[in-house]
Amino acid sequence: MEVFIQTLVSGILIGGIYALIGIGMTLIMGVMKIINLAHGQLMMVAMYITFVLFEVFNLDPYFSLLISMPALFLLGVIIQRYFLNPLLKVDSILPENQVLMTVGIGMVLTEIIRFIFQSDYKSVKTAYSSSAFYLGPIACNLPMVVAFGIAVLLTISLFLFLLKTDVGKSVRATAQNKDAALLMGVNAEWITVLTYGLGAALAAASGTLLLPIYYLFPDVGGPFTLKAFVITILGGMGSTVGAIVGGVFLGVAESMGATYISMGWRDAIAMVIFLLVLIFLPGGLKRLTKI
Repeated sequence: MEVFIQTLVSGILIGGIYALIGIGMTLIMGVMKIINLAHGQLMMVAMYITFVLFEVFNLDPYFSLLISMPALFLLGVIIQRYFLNPLLKVDSILPENQVLMTVGIGMVLTEIIRFIFQSDYKSVKTAYSSSAFYLGPIACNLPMVVAFGIAVLLTISLFLFLLKTDVGKSVRATAQNKDAALLMGVNAEWITVLTYGLGAALAAASGTLLLPIYYLFPDVGGPFTLKAFVITILGGMGSTVGAIVGGVFLGVAESMGATYISMGWRDAIAMVIFLLVLIFLPGGLKRLTKI
């Protein structure tokens, strides 16, 4: 029983960070109606920013959030404004041209990072990287608990922004019905740029929070793009609450699979869940819970 509870706690902690990744992709999906297949690569760029800040300036990874999030927000705004938005004005036989552009952007970001930092594995080792505390017989990894707490605070802040501010309400209106939002005077083009920036900033937060407990190399973004995609599908495309549930579910499923099946199956769990959801629950959790 102790092993089960330990595994469950670990899954929930990592699932909170996964949820943050999924919310970023879901937010972009809700407003732009596309899957951002450069999401993991944006997260990877933030991880390298955090790594450089730690190695060069000895800045604690969690304080790096104050730099990595604004930097990726700006990068997201540039990508949306100058690479994705112009595609909306071009007639094409491929209506998914924006999605293809995100694939290209992800590849370019990966190769730029590979050119600068090479392909070797890197990590950030802080004084608390291996620290843990105990709740009875259950061990809690300190960096994971801190990362989970920050992820929860960022998620709450995002919901307050979406629910309580005029700009946030405009984002929700654009996601629900873009034409109606335009008729109500919402600048949908500006909202789209803002949303991509927010999604990139959330991806940056996820990468920075993961770095003290994860390894880093240029291709690390690909698996996390997949995880974000699975979370988006699992939670119901466009549902931020569903993304939270989906992220925690994926984290718990991976931990359970690693403990009771094999550590080598940890990353494969995401693909299995993805296939099962597409076959048996194509509408995601939103279809069952109305979230």
